[in-house]
Amino acid sequence: MPELPLNGKRALVTGASKGVGRGIALELARQGADVAVNYNSDAAGAEATAAEIRALGRAAFTVQADVSSNAQVEAMFRRVLGEFGRLDILVNNAGIQTWKPLLELTEEEWDRVLDVNLKGCFLCTQRAARAMKDAGGGVIINIGSGCNKWPFPNLVNYTASKGGIEQFTKVAAVELGPHRIRVNCVAPGAIEIERTRQEAGDYAGTWSRLTPLGRIGLPSDVGAAVAFLCEDRAEFITGQTIWVDGGLFTRPVWPYQ
Repeated sequence: MPELPLNGKRALVTGASKGVGRGIALELARQGADVAVNYNSDAAGAEATAAEIRALGRAAFTVQADVSSNAQVEAMFRRVLGEFGRLDILVNNAGIQTWKPLLELTEEEWDRVLDVNLKGCFLCTQRAARAMKDAGGGVIINIGSGCNKWPFPNLVNYTASKGGIEQFTKVAAVELGPHRIRVNCVAPGAIEIERTRQEAGDYAGTWSRLTPLGRIGLPSDVGAAVAFLCEDRAEFITGQTIWVDGGLFTRPVWPYQ
């Protein structure tokens, strides 16, 4: 039986208690990685993710941290490196949204989304890269969004944070490349999870009609792309944004059918 492509790798996935983060963590485990499951407030969800990983025969534990806090990020990495000894893969998935028009958005709401989504990506990347540099290399995947390409009304702070993540990814890839650290961005399209189901009465039907492949995305779709970018086969891919959207954000606004 062939060896799994991520066998022996140690990964940390932020915001992995549910949704896309859980899907990524599970796929990394299916491909052979041991996984540290980060969460901020959903301890039960994180433990459920870890239990599923252990059921796959991989090691897993949960670690609480608000990624917008430098002190909590530092404590999280001490725990992860203490448990694993090294870190091969970091997935910056933790993120939040505020659904509100630009003219009604408060400064506090702006700051909170940028702090978690963009500052958190910076803090975790910096801390992981320091450890990876000393260990001879690693892989960092930042989770973007369709709003990397399209402006999303009522999500101005979220859109700004994800656009920032894409450019941050490119700079990080250039600076960290000499240390054999690859950095890429995975940008999902319409993915059906607990949160997105609340956006529309028929979320899957609404977005399937707009997606060239004719279906909604699943967390496992995102997880498969992330896992591939972590493999040795992807060792010459860095600084890129990989779209996992069924063609949704490539499709133009076109009046003819």
